[in-house]
Amino acid sequence: MYFTGIIIAISTFVIIGIFHPIVIKTEYHTGTRYWWVFLVLGLASVATALFIENVILSSVLGVIGASFLWSIGELFDQRKRVLKGWFPMNPKRKNEYTEE
Repeated sequence: MYFTGIIIAISTFVIIGIFHPIVIKTEYHTGTRYWWVFLVLGLASVATALFIENVILSSVLGVIGASFLWSIGELFDQRKRVLKGWFPMNPKRKNEYTEE
C-alpha cells in the first residue's frame, strides 16, 4: 500500500485548518500591515519546495507556501468581515477601522 496521497491530503487539511486562526489573530492584533510577511514566507516556501526531492516534504512545503499566499487575500477579507461585525474588533485598534 502507498500512503503518500493520504499523507499529503491530511497534511493539506491540517495546514489549512491552522492558517484559518492565524489569519484571524493576525488581523485582530496587527491589522493588514504585515501582509508582506505572508508574501515573503509564501514565496520562500514555494521556492524551497522546488529544490526538495522528497515528494511528501516538497508537497507539504508547497501547500504551506500556497496557504501563506492565499492568506494575504484572506487577511484583507478578514478586515471586511470585522467591519461588517462578523468578527470582534480589537478595541485598541478601533481608530484604524474608521479610516477607510
